[in-house]
Amino acid sequence: MINFKQLTFQNIKQKLQVKKPWDDVIIFVLNILISIPAFIIAHQNLIEFNWPFNLDRFLLFLFIIIGIQLILRLLRTIIIICIAVYILVLLYGTLSGNYGFQSVFEDYDSMIYTMSDNPFPQDIIISKLLPFPNKSEIQNAIEYQNPKVRNFAVMAVNKHFKDVKGYSDYRTIIQCFAVFKEINSRWNYVSDPKDGDYIATASESLQFLSGDCDDHSILMAACVRAIGGTPRLIHTKGHIYPEILIGSMNDLETVNFLIKNKLFPKESYGKQLHYHIDERNQIWLNLDYTAKYPGGPFMSEEILGALTLN
Repeated sequence: MINFKQLTFQNIKQKLQVKKPWDDVIIFVLNILISIPAFIIAHQNLIEFNWPFNLDRFLLFLFIIIGIQLILRLLRTIIIICIAVYILVLLYGTLSGNYGFQSVFEDYDSMIYTMSDNPFPQDIIISKLLPFPNKSEIQNAIEYQNPKVRNFAVMAVNKHFKDVKGYSDYRTIIQCFAVFKEINSRWNYVSDPKDGDYIATASESLQFLSGDCDDHSILMAACVRAIGGTPRLIHTKGHIYPEILIGSMNDLETVNFLIKNKLFPKESYGKQLHYHIDERNQIWLNLDYTAKYPGGPFMSEEILGALTLN
C-alpha cells in the first residue's frame, strides 16, 4: 500500500515536471507575468523617492523579479501548477470585477508611459493664500443644479469620448474632460465692462459661450460639478481659472496616459501635464480656457487664492 502511494506520487510528479530547457523558459516567462502585477501593486502602495531617471522604480522592479525568480526555481517541479494558480487568480479577479487581466494591462500601460513622460508638478503654499474675491457672488453663479447646465454637460458627454472603454474607475473624469473639450473648443473671450467686474451665471454664459476668465471658470466648474466631478477655482493676479480634482499620484499616471494617448493626443503631443498638489497631496489639473488639453500650461504661476467646490 505504501509503495503504491509512493508510485502514484512519483508518477504525478513526473507528469508535472517540464523537461529542460523548457522549464527555464517557462520560469522566465512566468516570472515576468507575475513580476509585472507585483511591481504595480508595490509601486502603488510604497513611497516614491522620485530619484533621477526613475531609478527607484527600476531597482524595485529588479528586486521583485530576482525574488520571484528564486521562488519559481524552488518550485520548478510543480511549475505547471504555478501557471494554473496564476491564471486562476487573475481570472477570478476579472470575473469578480476586482484586479484581473484588464487591470494589469491598464496599470502597466499607464505606469510605463508616465515613467517616460513625467508630468510637471506645482505646489500651492496654503499659508500664503488670500481671501477669494467675490466669493459669494461666484458661488451663487455656479448653478450646477440648473437643468440647462446639466443638459449641456450631458450633451458634451454624449458628444465626446464615448468610445473610450476599459477605464470604468475614471469614467467621471473622462466625462469631465468631454465637458472641457466642448467648452474650450467653442469659448469666445469677451471682456467685462470698463466700470467693473461683470460676473455671469453659468446658465447665462451658456447662451453664447462667451465671457472673460471668471465667466469661463464659473461655467466650467458648474458643468463639471453637474456630472459628479470636483472642481475648484484658482485666483491669480488679474486672472481666475478652473481646476479639476484627479486624486492621487497613481491616478495621475492613468490620467496622463489617457490624455496623451486616448483623449487629446494631438493637442498634448510632446507636452507635459501641469498640475497642482494641495495640502492633502491631491492632484488638481488645469482647465483654463487658455489650455488646449487638460493639464495645459498655467497662464499665471503666482496663486493668491483657491475656492474649492465640494
